[in-house]
Amino acid sequence: MAKAIHSMIRVLDEARSVSFYEQAFGLTVADRLDFDSFTLVYMSNAETSFELELTVNKGQSAPYDLGDGYGHLAFSVDDVDAEHARLTAAGFAPRKLVDFAPAGEVIARFFFIADPDGYQIEVLQRGGRYL
Repeated sequence: MAKAIHSMIRVLDEARSVSFYEQAFGLTVADRLDFDSFTLVYMSNAETSFELELTVNKGQSAPYDLGDGYGHLAFSVDDVDAEHARLTAAGFAPRKLVDFAPAGEVIARFFFIADPDGYQIEVLQRGGRYL
């Protein structure tokens, strides 16, 4: 059986991205591998063994074109309202909270926030299939 272990995104500014993911989601640097033309930064927290890999290509000066193929990352939290308020107070400008109820019953409560490179991140109330 396969096990998902990480997802990789390319970032322009390592320090800015590490700071965002530390402040927004409590991720810390688990490992940092520096090579001639790029650096890999693995970030994680105690909630899961899944890691976010930040790839910093040395010499890259222009923002990455995210294209139309990228979807989003997702994090679940115990209290989505409190996280929305905390991230708003921290100046990260999360989008509005949404109660997703396609058949009349709320099946998900969430909001989206963008990281410094424009990657979209969904923050979901923990429960149901979103543990």
